[in-house]
Amino acid sequence: MENNGNILITGASGKTGSRIARRLVQLGYPVLTAGRGIPRIDSAEHVHFDWNDRTTFGPALSRTDRVYLVAPIAVMDPSRVMLPFLETALEAGVKRFVLLSSASVPEDGPVFGPVHQAIRQLAPEWTVLRPSYFMQNFTEGQHAGTMNREGILVTATGEGRIGFVHADDIAEVGVRALIDEQPHNTEHLITGPEALSYGEAAAIIGAATGRPIRHVHVDSKRLAEDLTRLGLPGDYASFLAGLDDAIRTEGTEDLVTDTVERVTGHPPVSLAEFAASHAAAWKVTV
Repeated sequence: MENNGNILITGASGKTGSRIARRLVQLGYPVLTAGRGIPRIDSAEHVHFDWNDRTTFGPALSRTDRVYLVAPIAVMDPSRVMLPFLETALEAGVKRFVLLSSASVPEDGPVFGPVHQAIRQLAPEWTVLRPSYFMQNFTEGQHAGTMNREGILVTATGEGRIGFVHADDIAEVGVRALIDEQPHNTEHLITGPEALSYGEAAAIIGAATGRPIRHVHVDSKRLAEDLTRLGLPGDYASFLAGLDDAIRTEGTEDLVTDTVERVTGHPPVSLAEFAASHAAAWKVTV
């Protein structure tokens, strides 16, 4: 694809957006980050952007021909604000869209599903990234806290397996979707090299840190209550807990794909490799 304009990165402070923005800068592409906060990404321009303020859409889309879309956090119906943006972007001449969704959420599913469907139907060039659960969830946020404090991982997944994937690998697939000459025009299910239960993941992390880590299964109602106490809206907490239930009962995340290697040319990082390189993250009790 010709490099005629900016690549707009929404969610540029997040796990994938920040990585995609930095990689594109390294490759020499003009990057425009968009958000209410200013991410620290050298050589990238920044524009104030708010999904709930349509007056910010125009400045963000000026001189833009490709967009990376990350939904607003913890919103059950992001299509309410994302579809007007998509329409504005198409009117402004944006050709290529790459959306971050989830392996657990198909096109006909909730939350990201309606945006996935609209991009496939309306965008001249499109890709939807559907990654499995991020390995970084073990080093950031709730899981890191419980592992450091109590040596436990708490989920409602039981023995269900997940193809945990490194955010770097997700980002590399996203970069290719944004810059490859031929549009991908597909969804990419993105996983690591193996599907593991949380119990198996706990054992791998424990081996890397030299301290016991174990998985504690709770029911989805208890998990939703815990997530709500951590600050998530009740409906979104129930949605996330329901994903855990589906992992346990339906095996929705029990899959391994070749997407990372096929699209990027390198194999995905394993959880053992990730744990070895991040062992220090779990050694200090907080």
